[in-house]
Order: sequence, then C-alpha cells, then structure tokens
Amino acid sequence: MENHRKSYIKRARTHGFLVRQRTAKGRKIHSRKRRVGRCVNVRKTFS
Repeated sequence: MENHRKSYIKRARTHGFLVRQRTAKGRKIHSRKRRVGRCVNVRKTFS
C-alpha cells in the first residue's frame, strides 16, 4: 500500500511509551532496551 498515509497517532497509541508502561511485560521491554543501550559494544581503541 504505497499510497496509504500512515497514522502516527494510531502508531503511538498502540506502540508508544505510555502503552508499554501500563503492563508488566511492557515495563520489562523498556528495562531490557535500557540495559542493552547501556552496554553498547564500542571498541576502546581504533587501530
């Protein structure tokens, strides 16, 4: 559907931050993403 206009409001209401915070599993998703973001593997030296 290339001519379909995506509704950003609908997307936010179904997948947004506050929706995730409402359920225990959604909060787990956030904590997992935060944990992954904290330990990004970046090389210490560039050779």
